[in-house]
Amino acid sequence: MTPSSPATPAERLSRFHALLDPLVAELEPLHLALNHATWQASVTGKDEFVQDSARLDATIRKVLSRPEPFAVLTGLKRDGGLPEPLAQRQLDVLINACRQHQLPADLIDRMVTIEKRLDSRFNNFRARLGDEPVSDNQLRELLKTSNDPAERRAAWTASKQIGAEVEADLLELVRLRNQAARSLGFDNFFSMMLELDELDEAELFGILDELEAGTRPLFESYKDALDTRIAARFGIAREALRPWHFGDPFFQQAPAESGVNLDPYFEGKSLEDLTRRFFSAVGFDIDPMLALSDLHEKPGKSQHAFCISMDRSTDVRVLCNIRSNEHWMGTMLHEFGHAVYDRHVDDRLPWLLRQHAHILTTEASAMLFGRLSKNATWLRIYAGVDPDEARRAGDATARAVRDQLLVLTRWCLVMSHMERALYRDPEQDLNTLWWDLVERLQRIHRPDDRNAPDWASKIHFSVAPVYYHNYMLGEMMASQLQRRLIDHLGEDGDGPGERYVTSPEVGRFLTERLYAVGRSVDWRDAIRSATGDTLQPAAFVSDLARA
Repeated sequence: MTPSSPATPAERLSRFHALLDPLVAELEPLHLALNHATWQASVTGKDEFVQDSARLDATIRKVLSRPEPFAVLTGLKRDGGLPEPLAQRQLDVLINACRQHQLPADLIDRMVTIEKRLDSRFNNFRARLGDEPVSDNQLRELLKTSNDPAERRAAWTASKQIGAEVEADLLELVRLRNQAARSLGFDNFFSMMLELDELDEAELFGILDELEAGTRPLFESYKDALDTRIAARFGIAREALRPWHFGDPFFQQAPAESGVNLDPYFEGKSLEDLTRRFFSAVGFDIDPMLALSDLHEKPGKSQHAFCISMDRSTDVRVLCNIRSNEHWMGTMLHEFGHAVYDRHVDDRLPWLLRQHAHILTTEASAMLFGRLSKNATWLRIYAGVDPDEARRAGDATARAVRDQLLVLTRWCLVMSHMERALYRDPEQDLNTLWWDLVERLQRIHRPDDRNAPDWASKIHFSVAPVYYHNYMLGEMMASQLQRRLIDHLGEDGDGPGERYVTSPEVGRFLTERLYAVGRSVDWRDAIRSATGDTLQPAAFVSDLARA
């Protein structure tokens, strides 16, 4: 008896589509329903939507967990793959999506239940300051403006209360995620998620180490000057500075002391109108997205900000909790930077590929635009700042951008190293580890005699795992994109000029070079197409040094 002949490329392609087409027909409406449930849960905080979200999420994971289709997919790849590039790309994406869910149904249910419970807790939690519930916006405002050290410390401590509320569930979830990853042959969940997201762990942390070394002298110089100013403000020695003296609960935002206070430029202005005017000028109509979005504070609503593409087509929306200040202006530009990317992925692509190339590439788009709330040219044109004042503020705003990126870099390093360590050993002393990293990388002294799960108060550990490094990679890509755009627009100088914030050529360039290709290529090819280079820290560090 002779062995059967191997399948031809055409036969493999036919077999793939016989599996793919009914699978997508099953997954697409489930994803749409999940996105609607997630949106309603975030906007209202109602448990019925949280439960719907959990049920739909678990259903999708169980569809992807079926062993027979996964065996077919891996067999097709093992036998030589597929002859058409779009089909091969879908095969690769689908294999990665299915691999992480090759788990027992009860384990999937347990993980989803805890994830949704954590999400609901963050959405509904309001810290208590004294006897009063307060919003995150109120705490940030106190930490920005109060000159009373006791009041600042109370506000900072209140911002960490959620950590104790979620720690037990989060650690249980970490253990379950690791159990799942190890059953699939990975060292831990963190390593698994990187590999299935087409990232190499050694390469990633090599880039982060290079970034840390490259930004260290700049950050130390900045932080020394900042400590001197803040110590003088509060009339204390530099050695007495603690986290509540620095304005942001995690020191992920540069304090106003580091540059110029831009909030007055936005007071009383409609951030929706400013966002609309800007994106329209650079070639994007965001009116349909604004109409679908939910942008203002309300009881029960998530206090965070995000963009979601509901249908991988025309229904793209943003959640924010805006107030008329620079923080929320930057957030609006950032989130609609995600939105214009999602909206301009080519609708003709297959459903599996009708999304951004990678998390880091959509973060790059968001950060490219989010930086502009501190840009002098943007402030003059859109916020109506007097031209002479805008010119005088130019150096200060450039420094403000530089300082913010320095602060963000060190914060992202803390988060990335903390999350890797968390999944490598969730039984270690995580409270101490957190402050060891904060002291080493952010140069913030830990509070005296404090032993609390402050790390767990950061929502990303619970509801956006193995994500945070993408913010830093996105910033690096944004710097490369900015340089390419400035060169493409023919502007003089190193920084964004008037054409950069007014020309529809910006939208055309980004759509053609990055957005439209969606996930039809991997992130490395997407970056080369958009920037002409591979991802590396050099442009980002150079921008910081030049500011």
